[in-house]
Amino acid sequence: MWAIYGRYAAWLKAKLVRRYGAQDAEDLFQETWLRLAPYQTVGEIRHPQALLMRIATNLAADMSARQFHRTRHASEISHSHGWGCELPAQADEVLAKQLVLGLPEPLRDVFVLSRFGGLTNTQIGEQLGISPKTVEWRMTKALAHCAAQLRR
Repeated sequence: MWAIYGRYAAWLKAKLVRRYGAQDAEDLFQETWLRLAPYQTVGEIRHPQALLMRIATNLAADMSARQFHRTRHASEISHSHGWGCELPAQADEVLAKQLVLGLPEPLRDVFVLSRFGGLTNTQIGEQLGISPKTVEWRMTKALAHCAAQLRR
């Protein structure tokens, strides 16, 4: 095995780097030599380069299939648990809460009733004892305040 290694190691490594990239090539290179060991006990290997490439190619295919299944499995789990794309959504939710809580109380009351309560300007005005025009003005100010905070 050492004779084959000495003769073909550099060739195999260069081939793997070109074909699979430096990161995957290192793993494939090491694993290929481990998988070659049983062939050494059988006797002389007639076409060592072909055997080395066949072993490496099979390993790469296995690696790719495992990665595909791992990714698909993780995706299925996240979607079945309702976790799909949740991290950005959670970050957005935290940011939105901070923006709303940072509003002055009169603006916050109007904003929350409008955006989260789904009330019209007239309904908000009736509930807060202010005119619909004041609701509109406060909503405009609340949105401007949020926009200014987002630009920071």
